[in-house]
Amino acid sequence: MRLNTKYMGFDLKNPLVPSASPMSREVDTVKQLEDAGAPAIVMYSLFEEQIHHEANELDHFLSYGTDSFAEALSYFPEPEEFTRGPDEYLEHIRKLKAAVDIPVIASLNGISIGGWIDHARKMEEAGADGLELNVYLLPSDLERTSESIEKRYVDILTAVKGKVKIPVSMKLSPYFSSLPAFAKRLVDNGVDALALFNRFYQPDIDLESLEIEPSVNLSSSDELRLPLRWIAVLSAELNVDLGATTGVHTAEDAIKLLLAGADTTMMCSALLKNGPGHITQVLNDMIAWLDEHEYESVEQLKGSMNYRNIADPEALMRANYMKILNAYK
Repeated sequence: MRLNTKYMGFDLKNPLVPSASPMSREVDTVKQLEDAGAPAIVMYSLFEEQIHHEANELDHFLSYGTDSFAEALSYFPEPEEFTRGPDEYLEHIRKLKAAVDIPVIASLNGISIGGWIDHARKMEEAGADGLELNVYLLPSDLERTSESIEKRYVDILTAVKGKVKIPVSMKLSPYFSSLPAFAKRLVDNGVDALALFNRFYQPDIDLESLEIEPSVNLSSSDELRLPLRWIAVLSAELNVDLGATTGVHTAEDAIKLLLAGADTTMMCSALLKNGPGHITQVLNDMIAWLDEHEYESVEQLKGSMNYRNIADPEALMRANYMKILNAYK
């Protein structure tokens, strides 16, 4: 069974890529992921705040609109609270490259235009094979337009692309008013791949202390339906590699996303729950399914049920919405 696929220009032996998570913090764990079958690894993020925490522009984004909720800022960590700073991150890239034979994709997380972007070049010099940009921007300014938000993403992309020669992907949220048009704009500006979607961690309220509290809830397979729909649409219209991330727990999850047009299916929560060996189980289950359904390769599978190839494209759109609501009892 030929499981190989392409992503960010890399020839990968299978589509199950561990996404950015704490599992990349230790060299031994990354080696276990490689041994279990991981064809590449996306590292945990290096944050702009770690590189340039005194930037006035960043301070505006963090503090705007929070005057009445001063406690909210207490949940943003001070730079010294991060487990590894910029120099340690670069050294960790070097250690991973020396320890494993799979592509190592660094992750850079920021929201402003500034000196932190120079670290993209430093990551490349440290040996990173590729770079994932994770722009975690929560707009709260009533005067900030959707156009200005999209422009910031594009500006960060073009600034980083101007610093490096390695491939650059961008991890997006689903919260854009016209996702296909925005995705095309990124492709036109040179992005090498898109990862769909960034899973924002939403705050909660503690009813006893009446304080905002951060919380992390791992994903479930049900959450893959959001990237599934948009990958089915984008893979039919854009010439760009697509990584599906959110809700990938089983071989069935991965196969559905590949049918929709994903080039890779990225796992985080499933690995945190089950450990590195879970990749081996999912790969074995995927091979069994492909064999049972007489597929010869992942490439034969990919995109065969995207918006262009599915018998009833409207099943992905409004018609399906109406059918589901009317049929529910």
